[in-house]
Order: sequence, then C-alpha cells, then structure tokens
Amino acid sequence: MRHPQPPQPPSPERSAELRRRFAEEARSERPDLATLCLLVGAEADGTLDEAGLDAAQVELDRLAGQLPFRPGTPRAWAVALRDLLGERYGFHGVAADYQRLESSLLHEVLRRRRGLPILLSVVWLEVARRAGAPVYGVALPGHFVVGFGAESEPASLSGSLEERVLVDPFDGGRLLTGQDAEVLVAGATGAGLRPSMLEPAAPLDVVSRVLNNIRAWAARRPEQSAVGLWAVDLALLLPAHAARLRYERARLLVQRGEFSAGAGELEAYAEVVAAVDQAVAEEVRGEARAARAMLN
Repeated sequence: MRHPQPPQPPSPERSAELRRRFAEEARSERPDLATLCLLVGAEADGTLDEAGLDAAQVELDRLAGQLPFRPGTPRAWAVALRDLLGERYGFHGVAADYQRLESSLLHEVLRRRRGLPILLSVVWLEVARRAGAPVYGVALPGHFVVGFGAESEPASLSGSLEERVLVDPFDGGRLLTGQDAEVLVAGATGAGLRPSMLEPAAPLDVVSRVLNNIRAWAARRPEQSAVGLWAVDLALLLPAHAARLRYERARLLVQRGEFSAGAGELEAYAEVVAAVDQAVAEEVRGEARAARAMLN
C-alpha cells in the first residue's frame, strides 16, 4: 500500500516569516494553541496561505457556535463535545493515521476529520474553549486525551465524574473511566497511572509534543530529513527545549549532505557537553571530524 506524499514546504521567505511569528507567539504571555499548531502546519504545507490560516480559525469558531449554550457540569460538556465532534462530524482516528504527516497538521485534521490523538485533542480543546468550557489537555504517556473540569482541582484517580471527566478524541470523544485511563497508560508504558499524569498540559507542552511526533515520523523516513529539520528548528524556537535538539539538528545536516554546517554544529554542541561529560563530548567531536572528512 502506497502512502500519500507529504505536502511541499513553503518558500524560504515564507518560512522565515512563519518562524518569526511562531517564535513571537511562543514567547507571548498567553500562547495561543491553535495559532501555534496552524503555524506548524504552514511550515509543513506551502499551500496553507493566510486565507487558509484564517479559514481554519473560522472553522473552529463555527464548530464552537454549534454547541449548546453552557451545558453545565463537566460531564455534560464532555457529552456535548462528543455528540457534536465525534458523532455529528465524525472526528476520530484510526491506526493508519500514524503513517501520515497530515495527521499532525491542524488544518488537515480539520479538513479530513482524522488525525493523531494529540491533534484531535487540539480540536476538542479549541472548540470547547471557544464555547466557554472548563477544558484542558492531558498528556498521558503515549496517548493524549482531554479533561473537563476545574484545572485547579487536585488530580485524583478516583474523583467524582461530575468534578473531572476525561475523554478520548481519538475514539470519537468516548468518556473514559479511571480504569480506561489506566489501561491506556499500561498499554503505552507497561506501568501504572500516577496522579501527576492527569495534570493539565500547558499549550507550549502540547506544541512541543506535536513537534516530537513530527520528528519521530521523519526519523523513520530518511528521505524526509527536510521535515525532521524544520520540526527541530521550530522546537528550538520554544522558550524551553532540550539541549540535545542541537545535536539532532547537526546530525540531520550531515545526513542531508551539509557536512561543513553539520560539523560546525557538532563541534559547538561538543563544547556545551564537555562541561558535564568529556567522554560524550569527544565522541561528538569524532562525529564532527568524520563529517568534515566527507568534504574531501
């Protein structure tokens, strides 16, 4: 079975503007999740212009406008979102969605009504937020879900369903019991569910996880190293990021045949690492020398 080719990227000038806006939004006082996810989509898909970005926001507004006015309890909100997005509009996911880059792009998820758990959760979050629901993301290991209820309440594995309710947008918005959540975590990690796993996920954490998924998708496809590179570049624009992303970027440059640039970044990373681990730093310097040797 042939999988569809991923979308083509924007021009260098358009990409530079998108990255400027992404960095500005990520560093704002209240980063907007939908805006950040749409800018990721525009970096992936050169056909997503300003009109397309606006249309995606309008679609989220339109969906929110179809929810009942103030359903009431967290459970009532969860049921209303499930009925609208999962049942009426058919937003859900299937295993094959993990093989498509589009499943990580918000504008495509809105168009196809299919995607990864985290992007479907973004749709639930943004539609519910616009309608005034008490909603937040929950970054369970291996499977992102959505919670309804007051974020300030202490996380509990056994709290009242009227206080906090979890739903699984990948499964059409199915309401989860505590045991359901435990099964999801056990399936992903083999370990038990801890209360800390139920804490609300901040918008920048959600975006970081979206970019991690894109990087993982590209890493399994060496011919898509350009996708991996822009995903790393965007992750580096987030205010908090792992230093090791610099190493990943350097290795991607080498993989793409940009040996001099890659070697330079490997050497710069080695200098940072040397302060804590000389042995690892020397290994990275060896990679840099090997990259420079490819120039001969």
